[in-house]
Amino acid sequence: MLKRLSLLVFLLAFGLNIFAQDAYMDAEAEDVEKTYVGGEKYEVKTYPQTFKAKKPKNVIFLIGDGMGVAQVFSGITANHGRLFLDNFKHIGFSQTQSASDFITDSAAGGTALSTGVRTYNGAIGVDTEKKPIKTILEKAEEKGLATGLVSTSTITHATPASFIAHQPNRNMYEEIADDFLKTDIDVFIGGGKAHFTQRKDGRNLVEELKQKGYQFEEDIENIKKVKEGKLVGLTEEGDAGRLEHRKDMLPVSTETAINILSNNKKGFFLMVEGSQIDWGGHAGSTIYIVEDMLDFDKVVGKALDFASKNGETLVVVTADHETGGMAITGGDFETGMVKADYPLGGHTAVMVPVFAYGPGAEEFGGIMKNTDVNKKMEKLLLNK
Repeated sequence: MLKRLSLLVFLLAFGLNIFAQDAYMDAEAEDVEKTYVGGEKYEVKTYPQTFKAKKPKNVIFLIGDGMGVAQVFSGITANHGRLFLDNFKHIGFSQTQSASDFITDSAAGGTALSTGVRTYNGAIGVDTEKKPIKTILEKAEEKGLATGLVSTSTITHATPASFIAHQPNRNMYEEIADDFLKTDIDVFIGGGKAHFTQRKDGRNLVEELKQKGYQFEEDIENIKKVKEGKLVGLTEEGDAGRLEHRKDMLPVSTETAINILSNNKKGFFLMVEGSQIDWGGHAGSTIYIVEDMLDFDKVVGKALDFASKNGETLVVVTADHETGGMAITGGDFETGMVKADYPLGGHTAVMVPVFAYGPGAEEFGGIMKNTDVNKKMEKLLLNK
C-alpha cells in the first residue's frame, strides 16, 4: 500500500509540489525505506590545514536542515567510512532551542543562525515583537561584500528566507519573495519560481529582477555557465525535488555561486542549505536521508575545494535542528548499508554538530547556542 511519502515523491518529481509546499512534514515511509542497501562510494580528498590569514575574507555557511550526529554517521557509513566532513578538525555542538519552544522549527532556527537572536517558531528574520532584525547577509552587503543563497527547497522556504526576509510567518511565501527585491543579493538559486511569477498581486518579480540587472536562468546547465554578474536561478515552480529528479543541482549551484561571488575583491558571504535531509527525517526514510546527506557532503567538498586553494575562506557546517530522532540500528562499512529507526516524525531538541575549517575555525569548538554560531561568524567576517 502506497503511503503519503509516495504521493510526495510523485508531486516532487512532477513539479506539482507548489500546492503542498510543507507536505513533507506529514510524510510517512514504507518499512522498506528504513534501510539504505548501499551503493558505490565517491572519493574523498584530504585538504591542507594551513591558511593565509587569521580572519576570513569569505564565509561559506552550509546548513544541513535536520542534520544531527546520526544523519552524519549514516552518510559516513553509506560512503564506506569517509566523508568530506572528515577534513574538519574543529567541531562543536549547537543548542537549537527557540525563544518560544524547547523544540525549534526551521524558521526560528534559521533566524537564530542568520541574526544571532532567538525568536518564536514560525518567525522569519524578526524578533519576538515581530520587529525586523538585520541578518549576517544584510550586514555583509552593507560592508560591500558579495552575497548569495542556494537551497534545494523553494528559495522562499524557512531557512533561506530567514537570511534575507523579515516576515511574521514563514508561510508568507509571496511576501518573502518580495523581500528579495529589497536587497542587493548577488546570487540566489533554488526552487520557488511560482512565488515570483504566479502571484495574487499579479506582479512578475522575475521581470522586476531582470530590470534590476539580474540574469535569470531555469535550467541547471545554463546556470552553471554563469561566471559573473547577478544571477537568479529558479529551477522549479516549487521545490527542487528528490535527488533522482534534481540530480547534481545542489553541488553545481554551490560551485556556480562561489565562482560568481569570488569576483568581489572585498569578499563574500554564501549560505547553502541541504534542505531535504530534514524531509527524510520527517518521513522516517533512511534512503531519503542518506541520499541527501551524501549530496550535501559533496557540497561540503565544493566549499573545501575553494577554501583550501583560497586560504582566506572560513567554511562552517551545522544544522538548524535534528529531525526524526534517527537511531542507527545497523550498518556495514563494506557495502554502505545503513538501517535506522525513528521514534517520531518531527524535530527533536538534541544538540547538533558544528564543523569549521579555515581562518577562525578554532572559535567553533565546544558547546554553544545556535545564536553563538552567528556571532562568531559575524565577529570574524565583519569586525575587521
